[in-house]
Amino acid sequence: MTEVLAKSQAAAPAAPAKKRIGWLRELALLPALVVVVIFGALVNDSFLGVDNLISILGASAALALVVLGESLVLISGKFDLSLESTVGIAPALGAMLVIPAVSAGFGTELPTFAGLLIVLLIGALVGAVNGFLIVKLQLNAFIVTLAMLTILRGLLIGSTNGKTLFDLPDAFTDLATTTFAGLPMSVWLAGVAYAVAGFVLRYHRVGRALYAIGGNREAARAAGIRVDRISWLVFVVAGVLAALGGLVLTGYVGALNANQGDGMIFTVFAAAVIGGISLDGGKGSMFGALTGVLLLGVVNNLLNLAQVPVFWITAIYGGIILVALIISRFAGGKPQT
Repeated sequence: MTEVLAKSQAAAPAAPAKKRIGWLRELALLPALVVVVIFGALVNDSFLGVDNLISILGASAALALVVLGESLVLISGKFDLSLESTVGIAPALGAMLVIPAVSAGFGTELPTFAGLLIVLLIGALVGAVNGFLIVKLQLNAFIVTLAMLTILRGLLIGSTNGKTLFDLPDAFTDLATTTFAGLPMSVWLAGVAYAVAGFVLRYHRVGRALYAIGGNREAARAAGIRVDRISWLVFVVAGVLAALGGLVLTGYVGALNANQGDGMIFTVFAAAVIGGISLDGGKGSMFGALTGVLLLGVVNNLLNLAQVPVFWITAIYGGIILVALIISRFAGGKPQT
């Protein structure tokens, strides 16, 4: 422990330089966001309208919550591909335990509040299982979460029989449909979640430990950090955030189909990577992740206004990731591999 502290003190002079580099990486996306907004205003007169801006925020809320969960996992040095399936399976099972059998439910007709609680519990359970397999059994994170993604996707299609759930309780859609001060509650929820996560990462010992774990797990363990416990907890938190994201997406769409969340993980990684979250672990901030979400939200809205086909939007997202990696290379001084 003493040797670790001595090394950290010896490296202290380099800390300001590293912080400046970190800020450069985070702020590098803001000029791009401004340029896209200006371009959108020039292309379409309604782009900067209040209704359209609120629409962008509302449409980005679900993605923001899932990106937050994925970003925390990435900072810890791992990743979770199964979050996109949690977005679908958690609200689906919660809703089917509440709605009657004639509406494609299980017929249990539990109270609505119980169904909402089950949604969060399912997200936590999926994260806990992932954490156990990856952290405790030390299985490969890619294989584990890819398998979990496939399992949950099959469970979602099987439990719903491939049908879309329409007769949902209002509580399952309120996050996206209820407004406060002109903004959907889902936007406020995402904002609070990012603020809390940002505060914890910057000022709380758990947040500092998370960066240490992502930077060097063995050094963090030697410094007395409970690496396994914190890493496991991060997977649970990510699962809960993905379940919340699923609720928000359900409310935004107004229904729950058997493909909810399918392919979402590519957009999640795109937002995280362009927001400066390192795939190597130990680097990144909530501000950067949030700007990544907003940039993709603005780009998606602009492309939809221009009536660009969906498959071109996917290709553009891939190009954005490559450009972000190039920017990160020159802003951070080291490529992300």
